[in-house]
Amino acid sequence: MTTQDTPIKQTATGDPVLPELRVNLVRPTDPVIGRVVTNELCTKGGRKASGFVRHVAIDVSGTPLEAGFVTGQSFGVLPPGEDDKGRPHKLRLYSIASPTRGEDGQGKVLATSVKRVLDEHWENQTLFRGVCSNYLCDAQVGDEIRVTGPSGKRFVLPADPSAHDYVFFATGTGIAPFRGMIIDLLESGVNSKVTLVMGVPYSTDLLYDDDLRALEAKHENFRYVTAISREPQADTPKKLYVQDRITNDPLGDGAGSLPASLACERTLIYVCGLAGMELGIFRGIYEALGRDGAAPLITVDDEIAGDPSSWNRRMINRQIKTSKRVFLEVY
Repeated sequence: MTTQDTPIKQTATGDPVLPELRVNLVRPTDPVIGRVVTNELCTKGGRKASGFVRHVAIDVSGTPLEAGFVTGQSFGVLPPGEDDKGRPHKLRLYSIASPTRGEDGQGKVLATSVKRVLDEHWENQTLFRGVCSNYLCDAQVGDEIRVTGPSGKRFVLPADPSAHDYVFFATGTGIAPFRGMIIDLLESGVNSKVTLVMGVPYSTDLLYDDDLRALEAKHENFRYVTAISREPQADTPKKLYVQDRITNDPLGDGAGSLPASLACERTLIYVCGLAGMELGIFRGIYEALGRDGAAPLITVDDEIAGDPSSWNRRMINRQIKTSKRVFLEVY
């Protein structure tokens, strides 16, 4: 199932052409009711993980959202109740973790990856509970959820997926859109090379790990690489952040490695996760490929070109610019 119009042919420059998508089929002023069909932990370590992340699937059959979304888009959730000022809680957006066919194969069930947010207000040491994250994590099968959407036209696969190879960088629940994208790509039968680099603090925090390893074993064109920041990896004693895999790839810089994939003119890069990770990835690309090699992906102003360690996020879109082959979704 897809909401895209007839795909547009690839441009001569090699830049990706995105499909035309429908958005806001269900607006926040007139939400529809979905029903929870699945709510389960999706961390490799289950209850031993450092955070609780749940895979929540919602049946939207009979609503405009049915077969009305593509993987990479988001949907909205309107939690019940009011804030501390007596106003209804605001809409929260969640990345769709399902393939375009949905969890059910017919576009009737969409899913997302939700991290339970529990924190402490620093100023008075009182407990802070994320309103919508806990609402979804607490939801039981059969519960009704007010949903809207879909949202987003940019962070999606191109109209002609076979024209490109893909490198996905994710941290934490940033895996959500990539779960669906990877399934879409592999099930479509394209021969494109697909690489996922997944970064988490501990190996127990890996999301959908068994499913991803099963896909890697089944599909020769899919590669799954992990980066664990607070414990050694199986292939190296070092503790690595997601961007460190660019220069510390188990394959080195040979065929199929991250440096080789990033240097290929077919490759599109997608980055999803915590804000700040994109800067580290840009540095990694620049250090691995050099200024000229990185130019098809990122361009850097002369005054900061010689010292990537001095880069900061304020420079992005000003002194550090990305090409149309780079897609960012950070929060």
